[in-house]
Amino acid sequence: MVIADDSAKLREALEELFLSVEIETRSFENAKSLLEGGLPDRPGCFILDVRMPGLSGLDLQTQLVERGHLMPIIFLTGHGDVPMSIRAIKGGAFDFRTKPIRDQDLLDAVAAAIDADRARRAIDQVAHESVGRFNSLSPRERQVLEFIVGGLLNKQIAYELGVTSATIKLHRGSVMKKMEVRSVAELVRVWDHIPLTIRQGDAA
Repeated sequence: MVIADDSAKLREALEELFLSVEIETRSFENAKSLLEGGLPDRPGCFILDVRMPGLSGLDLQTQLVERGHLMPIIFLTGHGDVPMSIRAIKGGAFDFRTKPIRDQDLLDAVAAAIDADRARRAIDQVAHESVGRFNSLSPRERQVLEFIVGGLLNKQIAYELGVTSATIKLHRGSVMKKMEVRSVAELVRVWDHIPLTIRQGDAA
């Protein structure tokens, strides 16, 4: 949990609130100190004040995304308006709340944000592992993989590549082994986790 708010009183209140439910927090008085501080690499979320001296919470949101800090962001503001909330949500904010906010409402929002971050990290881990396995394939095996997930049978792939079905069967077995899957359905799920840029980069 990372908090940025220029009110020392609010920061202290939030720290006490989250400590009461055993959520570890780091708090900063402005955007600059947050960006310069070491951010935790574990499931969590940001709670950002919209209006702070120097860089605003909305501008901080942009910089966090640009720097690859993808934890969900919950905005707290005493001066919220519709255009501001729309900008925040379009920028990827998880939630936008106005002060004062009930403790339980904030705790519920934070719990949902942390769950979302935990799910994102799990997907990212699967994607990372899938890319590693994909990179272990030979160029021909990558071609065969793409045809398999496209629904083609061995003889159809053989025709497309101008080789025998027996050759494709060997490649198919190697693909399944290297990708660590036991069925085409599982292979398709793994394929879906590989970023499109990596797939297309190989094709290019």
